[in-house]
Amino acid sequence: MSFIHPLADVAECHIGEGTRVWQFVVVLKGARIGSDCNICAQTLIEGDVVMGDRVTVKSGVQIWDGSVIGDDVFIGPNATFSNDLYPRSRQYPDAFRGVTIKNGASIGANATLLPGITVGEKAIVGAGAVVTKDVPARAVVIGNPAKIVRYLADDSLS
Repeated sequence: MSFIHPLADVAECHIGEGTRVWQFVVVLKGARIGSDCNICAQTLIEGDVVMGDRVTVKSGVQIWDGSVIGDDVFIGPNATFSNDLYPRSRQYPDAFRGVTIKNGASIGANATLLPGITVGEKAIVGAGAVVTKDVPARAVVIGNPAKIVRYLADDSLS
């Protein structure tokens, strides 16, 4: 059974078994959230978002339309996703270019990911990094703009 805190605002969407949605979370109509996820307080998930299983989304994160989050992903507090390359007030693109996070990747606190970015499997984006281009699988990136500092070994968790 899922848990939705009474102070969360969850529209008609799919929330998988065992997922916990905490206070002051907003989930818009149409979102798909997998099983055993933990969606922490003060998070926004728009309607055209697909999230896999066992995902942790820490507080202060907004996940915008067009984003796809794989299984076993960690998204740190106040990580910033974007989906519009040329934002203008009241002018919208034909299609939003969300962020794609592949299975097992981790996004550090306050990292910023630009529209259309893909973060590869088991990659790590360091805290505060500004990701302006795709991150390969198992790469560790830090800085502004984010640069690869190393790759994780096949059996390495860190």
